[in-house]
Amino acid sequence: MQHNVFPRAELDDRLQAVRQAMSQSGLDALVVSVPENIYYLTGLDHWGFFACHVLVVPAVGEMALACRAMERITVGNQVENAEFYGHADTEELADYVLKILGDRGLSSARLGIEKRSLFMTPRIYEMIIAGAGGADWIDGSGVIDELRLVKSPLEQDYTRRAAAAADAGTLAAIDAIHDGASDYEIAAECNRAMILAGSEYPGFGPFIRPTTRLGEEHTTWRGDVFHDGDAVFLEIGGAYRKYQAPMGRLVYVGSAPPGAEASAELAIRGMQAICDALKPGVTAGEVYQAWKDVADGAGLLDYHRHHCGYMVSIGFPPSWTGGSMVTSLQPGSTRELKTGMTFHAHSWFTNTDVVDYFISNTVLLTDSGAENLTPRTPQTLIVR
Repeated sequence: MQHNVFPRAELDDRLQAVRQAMSQSGLDALVVSVPENIYYLTGLDHWGFFACHVLVVPAVGEMALACRAMERITVGNQVENAEFYGHADTEELADYVLKILGDRGLSSARLGIEKRSLFMTPRIYEMIIAGAGGADWIDGSGVIDELRLVKSPLEQDYTRRAAAAADAGTLAAIDAIHDGASDYEIAAECNRAMILAGSEYPGFGPFIRPTTRLGEEHTTWRGDVFHDGDAVFLEIGGAYRKYQAPMGRLVYVGSAPPGAEASAELAIRGMQAICDALKPGVTAGEVYQAWKDVADGAGLLDYHRHHCGYMVSIGFPPSWTGGSMVTSLQPGSTRELKTGMTFHAHSWFTNTDVVDYFISNTVLLTDSGAENLTPRTPQTLIVR
């Protein structure tokens, strides 16, 4: 059985790019604890990340991974480019990180450490910093995250597979909606279809909820039963080799209120504006403005959103955004967009002067512009 999700040559290229970025900051080593970044450099794919892992990336020489000793078999099967340092559950992870630094002569070096990590606790961080008090520590957050935003052809293929599964799950969820259907039924059919279409467990969701809970951004099914006149919010992400591909639709049960058709057309125009604006070299803020121009043209001059989408990438729970950060298509952003970036693009009109409707898709930025990776599910008004 093939354990390695990335060819060694691709991992070597990534490590070289990370080391080049480290060199620009004058770093002798980088202490990495973001699971997505460890996966990016080693291919380690498991649920053991709930307990903090630390990958030490020296400017020269072999990387080293410190984590629980019980993960030795998994790491041995999956990781070919890092030495394993396994600690017993009665021992401190920080002591093993310090041992790695000592073994490699880095205890008094210039070191970066990811402060923007969900899994490195303040206690572990403080023990590492105190134990290598002779080192010059700087915040290394973002060094690897930035590189992950642009995807290789292999990563794009993985994202396409995830998106195909998301499409399948969304279509199944829509088919399961009817008067008297519970969100348990909808979630079950959605997950079944996604898994059979090749999805692994996603970083989030699926999010399935009534519009009475529309504003609860990150809640999902809990036993609600839908009836004629209700609306169902669906935001569903597929995952393949940890690459995330979310999409969303709003579905009306039985009938839609007057004006819903016009709202759907508005959302479609907004999505088209986003995709038309997504080109290599433009800024994220320019894409947002293209969507906002559609809202303004519909008379919604006072309607603003925090973004019209965000980048998606490798994702471990609890996120499909690639860690704790959200890199958005937001007002005023000067971030330059590049070929190989993927986005969860939103055309969202809710709590406005028009009837609620929204659509979202996973979109890949190619040399020639935006490509919708979730095209099978209709964007037009959906009534079940």
